[in-house]
Order: sequence, then structure tokens, then C-alpha cells
Amino acid sequence: MPKRGLAALAITTVALILLISFKVPDQPVVDPTTGNLAIVEPSTAPVTVPGATAAPGAAATPAPAATKAPAATSGTTGSGGSAASAKVDGPVVSTRFGPVQVEVVVASGKVADVVALQLPTGRRSGQISSYAAPILHDEALQAQSASIDTVSGATYTSDAYAQSLQAALDQAGLG
Repeated sequence: MPKRGLAALAITTVALILLISFKVPDQPVVDPTTGNLAIVEPSTAPVTVPGATAAPGAAATPAPAATKAPAATSGTTGSGGSAASAKVDGPVVSTRFGPVQVEVVVASGKVADVVALQLPTGRRSGQISSYAAPILHDEALQAQSASIDTVSGATYTSDAYAQSLQAALDQAGLG
């Protein structure tokens, strides 16, 4: 009996030492300006993304996004020019895997670009976001609306992307 107790104590001690010395791997983060993955080293200072909100328990909380109203279009300018463009931030839509937020760039009454300001991050969620983001971007530009197809394997992200996109389009007067 004492040998079993001693073995159990030794195994528990080794398990605790391994648990305490475990290092969490670097977390992939989607760069909101390019949509590419970036690795954030735990020893570096946190990166502040305009319009982003920190996850619960995070050290710093950046300022909330300022939603810009669409610029007034004045029709044409002096030499048959172009109508004004505007950037409109959609709301942050929370999913079980992380927040999703998009910004719509409207030019000449059309969707000129869609930028993902926030997408789920982390190990698997970051991989899914980096895969789904360019597909959702292309779908939104092609559809010129929030009626986009759901990306297989990224259902929550796709639905939240469409919700944020629809709200931004509504604010821009295109919804």
C-alpha cells in the first residue's frame, strides 16, 4: 500500500510540475488592415487596433469605434468628377468564438471595399477567420449587399460578418 501511495504522489508531483511549466503557444491574430495573420509574442506590448474592444480579462481596452456617417454626395464636381466616398463601421457582433466587425467603404453609391476590423482569433478560430475573411470579402463586393453565402466551416463568423455588414450598409444608406 505505501508503494502505491508513493507512486501516486510522485506522478501527481510530476504532473503539477509539467502543468506549471507549460508555455501557452503564441496566439495568431488577424491584422484588420490586411486580413493576414500576425503572430503576437507574449513578451511584446499589446497592439492597439482602432475600433477594437479587448476580450474579457484583457489588460487594455482601446477606445470604441467611431461610426462615421456617409459623406454627403454632391453629384458631380467641376470636371465631370466623382461623388464623395465614405467609410462606415458596422457594429461589433459577438459570436461564441469572438467578435466580428466590418467597415464598408462606399464610393459613388456602391460598395467599393469591405474591411474586417475584428474577426475571431485564437488557435482554431484564427485559422478559420483567415480562411473565411477573403471569401466573405469577395462575396460582399460581388453581391453589393449583405446577402452573402455562408462559408463552410465558418458559419458563426459568416453570419456575424453579414449582420455587421448589413448594419453598416443601412447606415450608409445602401441597405
